[in-house]
Amino acid sequence: IPALQTRRRGQLAALSIAAVVIVVGVPLWWRTTETYRAWLPFSQIKDLSKLQLHLSADVEVVFARGTLTPEQQKKLPLTQTQDEEHAVDENTVLRYTHEIKYRTATIMEEEALGKPTAAEADLSLHMLSESPCGSSVVYVIPEVSSLLPENVKVYIGQRRTAILRINAEMRAGKTVEQLLAVLKPQIKQVLQVMSFSHTDITAALSDRVRFNPGSKESMTHSMRAFTSSPGYEITFSLLNPDPRSHRLHWDIEGAVQTYIQPFLTKLSPLANFSIDSQMLHYAMLGVNPRYNNDRGAFILHADSLAHVINPVEARLGSNAASSNPVLNFLLYVPDAQHSPLYIQDHKKMDVPSNAFHSPRWGGIMVYNVKNLYGPEAEFPVNININMAEVMGVFLTQLRLLVGMESSPPPPGFLVAPCGSVGLADWELDRLMWSRSVENIATATTTITSLAQLLDQIGNIVINDNIAQQVSSAVTSVQLAVAELEAGNLGFALQYSKETILASEKAFFDPSLLHLLYFPDDQKFAIYIPLFLPMCVPILLSLLKMASEARRRYREKQAKKD
Repeated sequence: IPALQTRRRGQLAALSIAAVVIVVGVPLWWRTTETYRAWLPFSQIKDLSKLQLHLSADVEVVFARGTLTPEQQKKLPLTQTQDEEHAVDENTVLRYTHEIKYRTATIMEEEALGKPTAAEADLSLHMLSESPCGSSVVYVIPEVSSLLPENVKVYIGQRRTAILRINAEMRAGKTVEQLLAVLKPQIKQVLQVMSFSHTDITAALSDRVRFNPGSKESMTHSMRAFTSSPGYEITFSLLNPDPRSHRLHWDIEGAVQTYIQPFLTKLSPLANFSIDSQMLHYAMLGVNPRYNNDRGAFILHADSLAHVINPVEARLGSNAASSNPVLNFLLYVPDAQHSPLYIQDHKKMDVPSNAFHSPRWGGIMVYNVKNLYGPEAEFPVNININMAEVMGVFLTQLRLLVGMESSPPPPGFLVAPCGSVGLADWELDRLMWSRSVENIATATTTITSLAQLLDQIGNIVINDNIAQQVSSAVTSVQLAVAELEAGNLGFALQYSKETILASEKAFFDPSLLHLLYFPDDQKFAIYIPLFLPMCVPILLSLLKMASEARRRYREKQAKKD
């Protein structure tokens, strides 16, 4: 009997331990070691893989006195809609809408159009009413008007205004509908310059769609400009290879405030810009220029320009505290032994600006000073640099690097100079359209890639902050797409900037590093030494109890028989 009681106590102990392990231990272990995965809007993210962008812009076409017959004027105002749709690939569709409102000019607009020059008329029309961001106004004037030169049919102003001249034969004996049908190709050509174009928008989709640009020029433009970023660092550097020859003075602070800051202020809706400057002594180009005996000057050929940047870049340093792209603008003053120095293009012709730029890096200008002093001058010579000349070159390079096109206008078009700001309102609108689409394309690619990563790695932790950033990015994408369709360019750009910030913050979160997670075979290698010594005695006891229970059952059946 004592042996039987001891055996029953052992069985009860084994059952109790097994029950505790199964009821308490296993759920506790499962709960404490499970991977926390916050909820993500996977269905909405999946919808982003098929992107349908609808860009809308408002256009006003205003007819001046003498462009319409009385019968045609009675049919105005009139509104028409022009739609285009392009399937970029199987997952991306672009649709463009221009809602064109036709009307006659007011008395004050007629007075403005009576100014002596188109530039004065453009300023007067701007003072009357400022067009909203993303919109355009086309004023149609008769052929007899002296506002435009004879060989110019379209004038593009500094604001969001264009002036179009039409011939008398275009309106003679036509209804309003026929006249508008004749004007439609010309209006479309004007909008290709002032508003968004299919070439610009498809180039902005480069992060999402791999395509072959339609021309070498468009490919060069897309590769030249910096990609969209919340901020940029601009560094101006003065390189003096021989301080014993030249003592250089440059008013970089005043020049930046006069020539660069107005341009950057106008670009403030796109990004934040910070500017710094430095002067580097004994900084060489790293390339030996070739001396030309006929000209008595040193020549730096276009083939050698690619080898200039790397040696110079090593001396520039970088702003390690910022992750923003850096735009470098270098002013190089050759030493007395290598002056004057001229840059030649591939056709062996002198570059007028004596400067060159490198795509997505910056620009370098060579500033010759040998003609500023005579052979009897005592070294070091004090040199005051003409900052107006230098900043004119750097501003042109900066326009190209931020995405402004340098292509010539169509025949018969006259584009007004940008003025002191360096940027027309319609140019800013074009850049805002492109940046909005680029931000949306980049963000959708980032979000869908992150969703695929989290779906493939089932044991990766999804923290609440990551889920919040992903949800915020998805919501901002949807709002940006809706604002583009509504034609609210400013709001669309703001939401697109928010979505790219949220998506990249989620994608590069440190908690998503793959080194923090282990494959299943490593987990088994960790858990088996812990659980096996405990589980083996329990399993053996349970097997022994089951064997005894079967033996007793067979004995009971045998007694019954």
